[in-house]
Amino acid sequence: MLTCKQASELISQSLDRSLTRSERWSLRFHLLICVACARFNRQLASIQAVMNKWLSDTEQDEHLQLPLQAKLRMTQALESEIAASRRRP
Repeated sequence: MLTCKQASELISQSLDRSLTRSERWSLRFHLLICVACARFNRQLASIQAVMNKWLSDTEQDEHLQLPLQAKLRMTQALESEIAASRRRP
């Protein structure tokens, strides 16, 4: 059985990648018995939905769009941070 820490990591990872079948089943079982992790899962889903809505709304408004170079710099910075965090113990 997953710990709450492992479950929260899987919940977060599920936003970025598809979980394996085993990960999905383990997480589903944990969410059935853990109220706190189920709440965390709902909160992240709500945040993601709001952000997706905000992104789709701002893409329509040219006054709110970032220049392409700024987007590239941000993407590179995020990718560097993700790579660095994976190397940390």
